[in-house]
Amino acid sequence: MVKPTAKQLEGLQQQYQFHPLDIDDCISPAQRPKLDEYDHYLFLILTFPYYDATVREIEASEVDFFIGPDYLITVTDGRLTPLLKFFEQCQINDTYRDKFINDSPVFLLYEIINRLQVYCYPMLDHVAEDIDTIQKVIFDGYEKKMVKEILIIKRNIVSLRKIMQSHKNVVRKLLSKKDKYFIPNSINVYFNNILEQTKDIWDILETVTETINALHSTNESLISFRLNDIMKILTIITVILLPINLIAAIFGMNTPIMPFILNPNGFWIILGLMATLAVVMIIFFRKKKWF
Repeated sequence: MVKPTAKQLEGLQQQYQFHPLDIDDCISPAQRPKLDEYDHYLFLILTFPYYDATVREIEASEVDFFIGPDYLITVTDGRLTPLLKFFEQCQINDTYRDKFINDSPVFLLYEIINRLQVYCYPMLDHVAEDIDTIQKVIFDGYEKKMVKEILIIKRNIVSLRKIMQSHKNVVRKLLSKKDKYFIPNSINVYFNNILEQTKDIWDILETVTETINALHSTNESLISFRLNDIMKILTIITVILLPINLIAAIFGMNTPIMPFILNPNGFWIILGLMATLAVVMIIFFRKKKWF
């Protein structure tokens, strides 16, 4: 069911005797993975990442599962392309339908979760590629431009971690319900694969988190270093101009005893004195390796 109305969900509740709280979770997305157990069915909520290209942001898309002895019902917002394509293939392709729908609903659940987890890998690859690009660019003098890019990637990594962090616990809780009469014992092998994929995704997230944090620190250090250079140059210029301004202020007083006032070359003498003082100070700063 894609974006079902409240009336459709009410009909679903009446047909399968679902708990009203589960229907409420479908109407108002919980955005929190969980597994609830009832006498005749299980209710499972999982979240998966969805990339919104318009705002360059990874968001959580919730999928609600009703798992019974002879049915699997999913409720989704329609943003997860792999889920929509999978059911479309099952509708139009007899081979797909025979392969995935004729077995236990739990095997169908495994196939859906597996496809949605595999869907996460291209996002992780894209994040890693963006990090590599930033790593090359920040050393080419574009540190300030990279600040926003780094923060966008950090936001998306945080979103991915938040979305995926509960998968392991929920899947383990599902495996603990294998005493349910409609869950076959052979499902352990399949869902252990889900757990392994969850661990792999989490390990990748840990790696990219450490990398982007290191790049963020490096970028901030480069910006700080360049700002220090600018401040040092401005300070040197100020120090050089300070005595020149002092000389100009003194000779601007126009007192009768002021030297060089009556000298026809007085202006050039004073200007030469200022230039000489500036050159001496520049040579001094250069010897000190201040610039």
